[in-house]
Amino acid sequence: MNIFFHATACCIHTSWVLRLAMGALLVAAFGHLAFPESAGAENQIGRLHQKIVEQGIDYLRSQGQSPNGAYSAGSGPGVTALVTTAVLRNNVNPKEPLVQRSLDYLKTFIRKDGGIYAKESKYRNYETSMALMCFAEANRRYPGTYDTIIKNADQFIKGLQYDDAEGHDRTSKFYGGAGYGKHKRPDLSNTGIMIDALIAAGASPDDEAIRKAMIFVSRCQNLETEHNDTKWSVKNPDGGFYYTGAAGGSSQAKWGPDENEESSGLRSYGSMTYMGLKSLIYAGLTEDDPRVRAATEWIRKNYRLDVNPGLGKQGLYYYYHTFAKALDALNVDTFLDASGSKHDWRRELTEKLASEQQANGSWINSHSRWMEADPNLVTGYALLALSYCKPKTGIVEP
Repeated sequence: MNIFFHATACCIHTSWVLRLAMGALLVAAFGHLAFPESAGAENQIGRLHQKIVEQGIDYLRSQGQSPNGAYSAGSGPGVTALVTTAVLRNNVNPKEPLVQRSLDYLKTFIRKDGGIYAKESKYRNYETSMALMCFAEANRRYPGTYDTIIKNADQFIKGLQYDDAEGHDRTSKFYGGAGYGKHKRPDLSNTGIMIDALIAAGASPDDEAIRKAMIFVSRCQNLETEHNDTKWSVKNPDGGFYYTGAAGGSSQAKWGPDENEESSGLRSYGSMTYMGLKSLIYAGLTEDDPRVRAATEWIRKNYRLDVNPGLGKQGLYYYYHTFAKALDALNVDTFLDASGSKHDWRRELTEKLASEQQANGSWINSHSRWMEADPNLVTGYALLALSYCKPKTGIVEP
């Protein structure tokens, strides 16, 4: 043990001497060291990231999870699937009891039709999609373990997608979308989650279900193109996204007293714009596509982390998750907003989440809409967002 430690120390010392010597040569030649001045700051943010992730997982382990592996069981399997996916994405082994208990719990919801949902559930697409992503994440670590579950769930959610089988051809505003069975119409949130699940199951951008979904997604954007023939596309052409173009159209973000939807269109808002952008990229669209360009420009004009643009504190942690997933899919490290300010978005989001973490390691939203008063769900959102907060390369310029 002592010999190994001494040898390792010698190697470290030798390496450091060589680096100093190389640095001196570079100073002589170029007047500056080759080592980035931000190295210390990067280490600091890395330690902060690790700390708040560990605290979040410790909360789930000690207070969030029920003995049977469930999180917020009264809400069905969706929250458990989301939280467990977040834990897995933050490098917890699927065979650890914390995760294995939840995977076993989720298995109890597997139905003969391949779906993974609560009995008589009105949220079959949401619950199955979330569970599929969870099993797919576990399968990445131990390939083959959950292949059958993933395959059957994939076929199930494809069967829920609105298309000709449900009497909706390509001219229908329902076509290609997915929704909560409760509302009997598709929406961008459910469709975006379905796309995530299909990609997790192995679908490529050329998959028929993905191509169908793009028709629906494009119709939820405030942008008039050959892909969007809704009446809303010309009323508020700011490039952002809203909740649904089906059943007359709807946005969760409302106008002020001096404007209305009939005259001003459907208002774009943050979480759906990031969901829309992420979905476009997952479907293989690039920055040259006008839909991607327009959505990115909307984000430039509305880049912020204190609120969900258009909704304030409503759905704030859902917003953080879609924010992180979309910018990660955009493959940028620094994002340039409309004012010309450059944002290290991963650092900014990590610091924001660190400032909002509760003393017990959880997160919770002061605004309770969409279940964000549930610390299990909100901690899941926060950990999912943090799973994308690892340094990458690239910069988005105008």
